[in-house]
Amino acid sequence: MRLTEIAPGMVETEFSVVRFGGDKDKADALYQGLTPLVAADIADVIGFVASRPSHVNLDQIVIRPRDQASATRKFTRPETS
Repeated sequence: MRLTEIAPGMVETEFSVVRFGGDKDKADALYQGLTPLVAADIADVIGFVASRPSHVNLDQIVIRPRDQASATRKFTRPETS
């Protein structure tokens, strides 16, 4: 048996709307100024993991959007003129 932990960062799904009690504007504001991951990005990783030969084990994969600095902070791009 193989086990892989896939730890996604900011992924834009309908969960954000549910999380904010149906407030779509508040959910959309969460992703303002960055390009979050989408469900297809995570599905691609799952497909990759599942397609590895039986002798390969991927223990842990952390996947975040480039604009996400950490699990709790967004990357802030400097203002340009």
